[in-house]
Amino acid sequence: MLSSRTLPGLILASALAGPLGVSGAGAQPDAPPVSASLPALQKPTSSERLPAKLARLASLLGRDGDVRIVAFGSSSTEGAGASSPAMAYPALLERDLEERLQIGASSRRSITVINRGKGGDTSEAMARRLERDVLAERPDLVVWQTGSNDPLAGVPLERFVELTRAGILAIRATGADVVVMDQQWCQKLTGVAGAERYGEALHALAAELGVPVIRRRAMMQSWVTHGLMTPAQMIGPDGLHMTDAGYRQLAKAAAAQILVGAGLIQPSLARN
Repeated sequence: MLSSRTLPGLILASALAGPLGVSGAGAQPDAPPVSASLPALQKPTSSERLPAKLARLASLLGRDGDVRIVAFGSSSTEGAGASSPAMAYPALLERDLEERLQIGASSRRSITVINRGKGGDTSEAMARRLERDVLAERPDLVVWQTGSNDPLAGVPLERFVELTRAGILAIRATGADVVVMDQQWCQKLTGVAGAERYGEALHALAAELGVPVIRRRAMMQSWVTHGLMTPAQMIGPDGLHMTDAGYRQLAKAAAAQILVGAGLIQPSLARN
């Protein structure tokens, strides 16, 4: 019998060795974009508990267990453009979740968000370090930001889908939950022909596998439409990386999506 440690390695080895079948499923919405601000958390009673896509997380939060989250991705996760590591979205996400779940110094449980972002990483680079940087941390939840560098670096769309599918399956084989985060809305990506196809493919794969999506691109467009922020307030002078203000809004939105996935708030409360 294969152990939980062996199976993820076999899944990734297969993906890195050669092509896998790519689904032709079309992109379908799995959840509406989440809002920039978190609603007050009203934890449902056991009889009112909402359906949870993030089953492990829901179980841990339901019994006040400690939660270990790995934020996996490229420069948007690492925090390029932020004034300090404390202003990168993973650090802000940890604080937002602690606040919403009322976790303080006297609490008997904890939320830990580990930043495993690396600037410039494509899906191929992330696949090579998934075991070391993510699975070895034994996370309960992985928030995987991906799809921005692949079109910039010319990674074939089919290869992106293949490696992303293998990575999701490898993470799930350990018992952890997965949430994916799509591309940022920015001038640099808008200027790359076909870049939006990587986001569409990520949405289609997430729908196929039942993975919640943090729809960053749609949220950023909505923030501008509703006058919450301007493009210049969200994205720095390089036309690609988010500012402190952008990361702050992203962390709040990610926290809301995670709580929706855990069945702790209604999806309608996390809409724009």
